[in-house]
Amino acid sequence: MIDPKHIENFFSIDSAFTTILRESSSAKDARSQLYRFLDRLDQSLQDTIDTTDSLETALQNNCTRVLRSLISLRSEKISGFQLVHALRMLALDQRDTISNSCTEAFIEDLSHLVKGVVGKSGIYSAQELPEFLQLQGRQAARVRSDELDKMADEAQHFMSRYTDGLDRSIIDERRANRQRILDYFNADSKEWDDYLWQIRHVIRNSTDLANLIQLTADEKKSIDSANQYGLPFGITPYYISLMDYETHRRLDHAVRAQVIPPPKYIQAITEKRDRVEIECDFMHEHDTSPIDLITRRYPKIAIFKPYNTCSQICVYCQRNWEIDNVLDKNAMATKRKILEAIDWIKNDSSLTEVLVTGGDPLVMRDERVEFVLSQLANLEQIERIRIGSRTPVVLPQRITDSLIRIISQFHQPGKREIALVTHFEHPYEITPESMEAVQKFRRAGISVYNQAVFTVENSRKFELVALRRLLRLIGVDPYYSFNTKGKEETENYRVPIARLQQEIREEARLFPGLVRTDEAVYNVPRLGKNYLRADINHSLLTILPEGKRVYEFFPWERFIARTETYIDTDVPIALYLRELERRGENVDDYRTIWYYF
Repeated sequence: MIDPKHIENFFSIDSAFTTILRESSSAKDARSQLYRFLDRLDQSLQDTIDTTDSLETALQNNCTRVLRSLISLRSEKISGFQLVHALRMLALDQRDTISNSCTEAFIEDLSHLVKGVVGKSGIYSAQELPEFLQLQGRQAARVRSDELDKMADEAQHFMSRYTDGLDRSIIDERRANRQRILDYFNADSKEWDDYLWQIRHVIRNSTDLANLIQLTADEKKSIDSANQYGLPFGITPYYISLMDYETHRRLDHAVRAQVIPPPKYIQAITEKRDRVEIECDFMHEHDTSPIDLITRRYPKIAIFKPYNTCSQICVYCQRNWEIDNVLDKNAMATKRKILEAIDWIKNDSSLTEVLVTGGDPLVMRDERVEFVLSQLANLEQIERIRIGSRTPVVLPQRITDSLIRIISQFHQPGKREIALVTHFEHPYEITPESMEAVQKFRRAGISVYNQAVFTVENSRKFELVALRRLLRLIGVDPYYSFNTKGKEETENYRVPIARLQQEIREEARLFPGLVRTDEAVYNVPRLGKNYLRADINHSLLTILPEGKRVYEFFPWERFIARTETYIDTDVPIALYLRELERRGENVDDYRTIWYYF
């Protein structure tokens, strides 16, 4: 049940809005009156000649548009939620099945929206116009420069909280971690630098892991459950060395969360065991695979998956449902299937680019990497081969001089490009070893790009900016920031879409262009990437009783071909902010999040 004070506060925001809900004869009548209310407000905004608060006016215009969409019959039909009816019942204090299920997260989101509609967002009320606007020439420029310095200093204040793996104290600590792991395996540093030794000693159970780092009871239980139910689990010794020995997760939270599944994940996956290939295939790869090993969502490019496992398993990976186990012996596709897939690519003359991924193709032996790349390079129409691999992050020892020689022989400027796309998720993953792995590609003339997944583990203020900044310094170009997939089993990791939009427009914008070059996207099942930076690519349909926003995503080809839209439900903003608060954040630093739609 919602605290009555929250409901009372909501209906005290604007008397006209509340009167409509309380005095209307039905939901239909309330909707009609709300439309007229919004029309009058919209007209007054267009007719105003007062330009002293243009930013608040622009926000009002946007919020008015959003509320009009939320109360529409179309939105109610698509979402299955009767928003106007629920608001009317709450206003009349008449509870029924719909209004009874409304939560404080629902009221909180709508409260901010209504405040925005009536010009009470509070975002700009405490801010004065900057001094430089009252000046001219060199004097204005110098004052403006001082203002920019203040913005930069504030951003740096936030970024200084995020420790990275190039910090001298962290390097020393990880050297000690490495020695502890070597002692456990009775090995030496030469073996540590051998990627085959790393692969042979992948940690697959809680007993071995607990001998290397401390585990909480929940962490141990989750790993044991994964083993019990046959869910893939494995961590390289190198990646374990990036974890702090203690369980506090103050610094290594993103590293541990990457590979140690939370209890909810285990529960959700085990409940779907008999239908995991269908229910966990969020991107509907079954529907976009014209032949084994190939996925196709866009013109000109195909995804090719010759190797179906990795050196370790990432919990929220898009394709982990396909993997039987870490380094599974049957993961390598047969030579026949590989050649059939390549022949299919050859027979489609429109294809000019191939993304070789998996699994992680760089875990394959040198000779198999060379075989796959040579077969693709023999196709005259292929002008670019992308390699998707997290190996530089989790197993940098694999990036040997011999591997670079093999790959670089197919990189022929003017004819064919080879590019690496990797997955650094947090500054704490960046180490001298991973930097050297990246630099080996760069010295060979091969570009390296990064695709980060925006999760609760890297979504604090300026945390993703800190990652992008350091990526550029080690030779990696930020490429994509993916909103976490809307999968039930990974709900612990999900971040509201509004937060990623906020990060793009407020935090990344404060840094030079080369540090904010990536694109924020939501991956739409079957259809592909939806660019969150452009509001025309999606729209907010409603806010459900639990406080979850429902979005309609439009396909990338909306203006050139007809196809279906996609409806998805986000995580509540209010619950996300409470999780940030639990982690020590001041939620007031995120107060504008409500106004990203």
